Amino acid sequence: MGKKIIKIIGCILGILILIVAVYVLYVVLSYTRIEDHLVLASDAAQDTQAQAVKQRVELDPDREFCIITANIGFGAYDQEFDFFMDGGTMSWAKSRERVEENVCGMSEAIAGYEPDFLFLQEVDTDGTRSYHVDEYELVKQNFSSFETVFAQNYDSVFLFWPLYQPHGKTEAGMVTLSLYEITAAERRSLPISDSFSKFLDLDRCYSISRIACENGRDLVLFNVHLSAYGVDASIQQAQREMLYADMVAEYQRGNYVIVGGDFNHDMTGDSGERYGNQVQAVESWAKPFDFTSVPEGFTVGARALAEAGQFDMAATCRDAGRPYDGTNDRWVLDAFIYSDNVEVLEYETVDLDFAYSDHNPVRMVFRLLEGGDTK
Repeated sequence: MGKKIIKIIGCILGILILIVAVYVLYVVLSYTRIEDHLVLASDAAQDTQAQAVKQRVELDPDREFCIITANIGFGAYDQEFDFFMDGGTMSWAKSRERVEENVCGMSEAIAGYEPDFLFLQEVDTDGTRSYHVDEYELVKQNFSSFETVFAQNYDSVFLFWPLYQPHGKTEAGMVTLSLYEITAAERRSLPISDSFSKFLDLDRCYSISRIACENGRDLVLFNVHLSAYGVDASIQQAQREMLYADMVAEYQRGNYVIVGGDFNHDMTGDSGERYGNQVQAVESWAKPFDFTSVPEGFTVGARALAEAGQFDMAATCRDAGRPYDGTNDRWVLDAFIYSDNVEVLEYETVDLDFAYSDHNPVRMVFRLLEGGDTK
């Protein structure tokens, strides 16, 4: 009888091991990266009754522009949400209705600032975790007078983890929105880790969108979402170098360059001290950005204000290992980097107290210097 029980247990274990092996093989064989230099098509404004999208950026010396960047956290990360990969328990948003409320709530808050340009990250188009809500379509409806470009950076197979609520299959990306015609756009594939973590991480990238100016130059917008702390430092360096090369090439052509998004690094360099975080070691969650590597002619907005003693604003990201209660560790991970032919007039965190995402938006008001001349 004992031998029979042992045999049954052995068979069950064998079947489980086979299932796991087949699943791992499925994950590995299904993995592909999205191609580099992928041409992106823009979607026209949906509101046909609104003023037509302007063809060129005017260079009136008094003309001010507003740009905002926001990681919307796939519509899940309101104040009640924690995430299993950050030490919490949740894998999905609370409900389909909550996803729609968070995406629309964030959109409404941003729209109140009347941006001319907008960068969004972690926008799901079809995800188990977000109840298959097409968040890109929601964004377009909420910003119906904007032209839009979508760059996919996540297309995972079905992830059977955590077992109590498998994260499932996800398609997601980044959205660039403009009140001016986007004449061309492309997706650049960033270097990523070769380890097993690549099967769980995003297919990191940035998008480049071009907008013509009256003086024959372009306003070039880079929407970025870089890898987080868990990636080898050499990968992070390779990502920066690739991004910088494209930025510098555009700047040397006389174009105006604005890079914005979620850099997954501390963009003031002192967030731990600034917000009284419990975890402050540089080896921990958000390492300081490598400011010394920033090319000549470019400024990291948040860092410049911090060094001048003028960064007195809310954090842009909170610890998602537990629901938000106002005491979570916080960082400045979202920021803008801009060329010195862009004159920045205002720079601020839009403090939504993490009502709709684990990130707060960042807003920048700027002018373009005529002729592309530097200051």
